Amino acid sequence: MAGEMDLAKLLGGMRPQLNPGRYVYCTLPAKVPAGMRPVVTVAEPEGVTVVVRQEEADELGLRYDYVAAWITLQIHSALAAVGLTAAVAGRLADVGISCNVVAGFHHDHLFVAADDAEAAVRALEELAASQA
Repeated sequence: MAGEMDLAKLLGGMRPQLNPGRYVYCTLPAKVPAGMRPVVTVAEPEGVTVVVRQEEADELGLRYDYVAAWITLQIHSALAAVGLTAAVAGRLADVGISCNVVAGFHHDHLFVAADDAEAAVRALEELAASQA
């Protein structure tokens, strides 16, 4: 099934969901170790960035300095859709919340500071409601 392209429909139907747990960004010098279960992996020339549950990073002795909450936008967005990331990041910026956006095949995922999680969800729900 193709993802949604219409920005108004994307915003109006995004239904932000706060996933349980706290997540951290860690960098590794090489590949992801066997058994590690990152929710995001990005290979960069400087190393491999992983986003993992804070507990897993602690168990593995990994260093991190950013503890995040993970919000999933429940609408199936097309990878070629225009404006969703800008609108979401802009709304969160309006209320003083930074976000890191990751696009999956089906959904967009936001990582915000853990202490800002509830406020971020409220701001996104307000943005969605404004599209009705």
